[in-house]
Amino acid sequence: MKKNESPQDALIREINEEFKCEVEIGEKVEQTVYEYDFGIVHLTTYYCKLVSGEPILTEHESIKWLKPEELSKLDWAPADIPAIKKIERDQLIIEKY
Repeated sequence: MKKNESPQDALIREINEEFKCEVEIGEKVEQTVYEYDFGIVHLTTYYCKLVSGEPILTEHESIKWLKPEELSKLDWAPADIPAIKKIERDQLIIEKY
């Protein structure tokens, strides 16, 4: 994050730089602190909506669009797992209504 930049603004900037598309930031999903061998990771996950462009890979190997119920099929880093579980729970609540 750059000085005086909100987490949401940093996410918009990073997605634009790394995927060449624009997103709208929604509700915060989860905030996780996880200690790896190399250090401590502070991860904040948000729901986002694609508003302009299509993601273009500039720094990543691949990208996949998945339904919430398909997320647990992937091999996630430990810091990601609390957000994945929350997204799955949120989807179950939405489906009941």
